[in-house]
Amino acid sequence: MSKLVTVFGATGNQGASVIKHILTDAAVSKEFRIRGITRDVSKLAAQTLAKQGVEMKSADMNSRFSLADVIRGSHTVFLAASEYDIEVGVQYMIFSSLLHVTKTTSGRLTHVPHFNGKADIEEYIRESGLPATYYPPGYPMSNFIQMLRKEKDGFYTLAYPVEKDAKFPLIDIAEDTDEYSQCTGAIMKNHDRLLGARIYGAADYYTPERILAGLEEVTGEKTRPLQVSNEVYKSFLPDFMAEGMLENHLFIESPGYYNAASLNESHAI
Repeated sequence: MSKLVTVFGATGNQGASVIKHILTDAAVSKEFRIRGITRDVSKLAAQTLAKQGVEMKSADMNSRFSLADVIRGSHTVFLAASEYDIEVGVQYMIFSSLLHVTKTTSGRLTHVPHFNGKADIEEYIRESGLPATYYPPGYPMSNFIQMLRKEKDGFYTLAYPVEKDAKFPLIDIAEDTDEYSQCTGAIMKNHDRLLGARIYGAADYYTPERILAGLEEVTGEKTRPLQVSNEVYKSFLPDFMAEGMLENHLFIESPGYYNAASLNESHAI
């Protein structure tokens, strides 16, 4: 009988990408059947997955009984971690982690809770003894679209509070299966030798100039990078997220989104 892989966030970018790869990879789909977890199984995206053979279930992330029910019988769980995984017999987890910004910067940056929270969960999983591999996704390419502005001289500027040599580890989660879902498929195939490893989910490191060079090549538009002050950058954003987004980018500048880690070993799997 095939093993059960449970994918949380099944209709979101990451989860849907993983499911797509499992369904299209002959070797992985032969070994695993899929249970997709989403908030509302009545939505079109969930129904579409169900028609492709995915067992769709809804779950309340705040309910012990709901979580235990949807992960029961799973060999592998992707994305979500809870105290019930070991209790119900989960054998392996692929967790979409991130670095702890505050700890990595020795307290210099303290307003990036979505990174810190993911890192805290990774630490919990490691301490629990549950076999796992950690897969921190890179910086989404779609983020740049929001920051492009057309100036009066016709140039498009990309405004960020970072130096021109800052390195963004880019990934297109929604579109590029080579960079994301195929990597998670490779992790599933090789999980025995990747236990405890951190596999970085990015195509390559890109400076702002390299990003804009690619944009010019595709669109024919003229572009230039624009380094702005911290306060100017925050003025572009709603108050509730401005400080966090600023520190997120200061972290990318130094010490780096992946703390200057090489992508070579991750690409080699």
